[in-house]
Amino acid sequence: MSSNLTDLIAELGDMLRERHWRLATAESCTGGLVAARCTDLPGSSDWYAGSVVAYSNNVKIALLGVSGDLLSRVGAVSEEVVGIMAPAVLRTIGAHVSVAISGIAGPDGGTEEKPVGTVWIAWSDYEENLRTELFQFEGDRDAVREQATYAALEGLRAFLR
Repeated sequence: MSSNLTDLIAELGDMLRERHWRLATAESCTGGLVAARCTDLPGSSDWYAGSVVAYSNNVKIALLGVSGDLLSRVGAVSEEVVGIMAPAVLRTIGAHVSVAISGIAGPDGGTEEKPVGTVWIAWSDYEENLRTELFQFEGDRDAVREQATYAALEGLRAFLR
């Protein structure tokens, strides 16, 4: 883990501890990488609650309340889907703030409309504030997943401010 990411996570841990808040994550294309990076930091159990790795649509439906109809209409990589995943994981895990990620890490799965590197991220809190953002990352599968992880955590810092 890079020192920039380590410093960012340590800062987030401090921000969450000060509020007595806990973080939950709902991850698709990152496959639990945000959770892994957070829990790499000693003491993260003070502020990190848990994750739902919703890699398949069935998990998004069963655990996060995303409708199959919505997935058929807009796809898993969409603002609408992460906008449901973020508040749903708050309720599922019992946290105060959340991050949800869904994207196309590659090397396959991209389309002209949604090329490899397309990632939607959402941030939500227990007061029902919600922010979403679309990213287009470059590089191979690992690079897309790492960039999405950093963007999710950097976005969380902005959301908490």
